[in-house]
Amino acid sequence: MAHYALLDVNNVVTQVITGKDEDEQKDGVDVNWENEYKDIHSAADCKRTSFNTDANTHRLDGTPFRGNYAAIGYTYDVDNDIFIGPKPHADWVLDTNTSSWVAPVDMPDDGKEYDWDETTSSWVDYPA
Repeated sequence: MAHYALLDVNNVVTQVITGKDEDEQKDGVDVNWENEYKDIHSAADCKRTSFNTDANTHRLDGTPFRGNYAAIGYTYDVDNDIFIGPKPHADWVLDTNTSSWVAPVDMPDDGKEYDWDETTSSWVDYPA
């Protein structure tokens, strides 16, 4: 069983569906399932996504695929061939190695809980 993300014209995920594995045939013929599902669902595009990939790590020690498992509202980054979640804060930047957004300042590693304060661009004790 494979999963596919249906995309709008801005490469934003509008739906994630379960479909055929990419090597399954239709009537004995090889099929590009991304194109097939794109046409069936009248989507602008369709990309396969891996249920077991998060932050460019495969949960079962396999090979990560397209950065993250797609979800509604995620964006497909064509240049990096990854799915990325919505940007949490204006000053955070995309780390293409982990397919994740990161703060411009590392969170303190002292065992406390912190929240990001957008107005000061810093981590503050939780609850602030």
